[in-house]
Amino acid sequence: MSISPKLKLYEAFAGIGRALGHAHRLDILEHLAQGERGVEALAAKVGLTTGNTSQHLQLLKHAGLVESRRDGKFILYRLSGDRVLGLIAALFDVGEHNLAEVDKVLRGYFHERDAMEPVSHEDLIERSRDGLVTVLDVRPEDEFRAGHLPGAVNMQLEELESRLAEIDPGKEVIAYCRGPYCVLSFEAVAALRKKGIAARRLEDGLPEWRAAGLPLEHS
Repeated sequence: MSISPKLKLYEAFAGIGRALGHAHRLDILEHLAQGERGVEALAAKVGLTTGNTSQHLQLLKHAGLVESRRDGKFILYRLSGDRVLGLIAALFDVGEHNLAEVDKVLRGYFHERDAMEPVSHEDLIERSRDGLVTVLDVRPEDEFRAGHLPGAVNMQLEELESRLAEIDPGKEVIAYCRGPYCVLSFEAVAALRKKGIAARRLEDGLPEWRAAGLPLEHS
């Protein structure tokens, strides 16, 4: 008995689900959403061996979630498109609404550090235009150079205390990093508030800003 066209499609779609079914692969996708990476550089970012990272990348590539290109002796990987971000966002949304263990983590680590409503794209654009905020990018410098929000200042978490004098106390700080669950922005906001600086988070991160068609700067 031949398989129906519908089931053939469902089997192909299930392959995407299987590719997403690993925490390390979701982490890899988040890092690739910041920009192209070679295997070794990506392995260092996610804390895996080069061999394990390569295996995960091949599974993601087979599922159509990432693409690669050759640059001399190196193979560089990137997301296959912004639809991948939409897929991951949908996965996160279902998890937040349907899984008790997700709600427990959110109410624990994340809400403990910042229970305030995050800043939307629209609000940030308006307040930046009026000169009311300092936009703080707390990602590593290489990710900042690859692309960042207009006017953003790059200040990594471990630098905050030594560089506080660079922050205008008369403006609210809006911090962002890699995505909605990137702990860097949560920790940065908590650290700034302890120093008496008004601070909030952007609602998500650089990839979502780019996917919304909003402008970026490069350095």
